[in-house]
Amino acid sequence: MTYDLLTALAGFALVSSITPGPNNLMLMASGANFGFRRSIPHMLGIGIGFTVMVVLVGIGLMGVFDAFPITHLILKVLSVSYLFWLAWKIANAGAPKGSETEGHPMTFLQAALFQWVNPKAWTMALTAITLYAPDRSLVAVLLVAAVFGAINLPSVSTWTLMGQQMRRLLTRPALLIGFNWTMAALLVASLYPVLFTG
Repeated sequence: MTYDLLTALAGFALVSSITPGPNNLMLMASGANFGFRRSIPHMLGIGIGFTVMVVLVGIGLMGVFDAFPITHLILKVLSVSYLFWLAWKIANAGAPKGSETEGHPMTFLQAALFQWVNPKAWTMALTAITLYAPDRSLVAVLLVAAVFGAINLPSVSTWTLMGQQMRRLLTRPALLIGFNWTMAALLVASLYPVLFTG
C-alpha cells in the first residue's frame, strides 16, 4: 500500500470512527451514567471487536454477501430491531442513587458482539475493504484492520470522556433522565441512513 493510500485510509478511519454513530452515542451515555473507568471494557470491546470484524469481513464475509444478497436485508432488520431495543434501554436507565447509577455498563463481550448488528460498523468495514483492500489479500486486510484498530480506540474514548464531563452537569435525576432520553432519540436518529437510503 502506498503512502498516499495509507494516509487516505487513516483519514477515512478517523472520520468514520469519531463521527456520531451508535457506538459513540452509547459510549457518551455510558460515560455520563457510569464514568470513564467503568466504561473501559465497553470501549475495548468496540475497538477490538471492530478490528476483528474488519478482518473477518475482508477474508470471507463479503463473499457471502455477494453470493446471497438477501443477507443484507436480514442484517438490516436484525440491526434496526436491536438498536431500537438498545435505545429503549438507554432511555430507561435508572436515575442515580447516591453517586452510583442503577444498571451496568456494556461488557467487553457485549460491545464486541454489538459490532455485528451495528449498521455503521458494517458500512465502515465493507467500505474500508472495498476501497483499501480490493483484492482482499490477507496482508491488505490485516493492514486495514490494524489502521482501524490504532485509530478507533482513541476516537471512541473521546466520546466517553465527553459523557463523563457531562456527568458533572447531570447532578439531578431529572437532568440525567432527560440526557438519557436525548441519547436514545439520537441513537434512533442515527438509523436514518439505514432506513431511508440504499
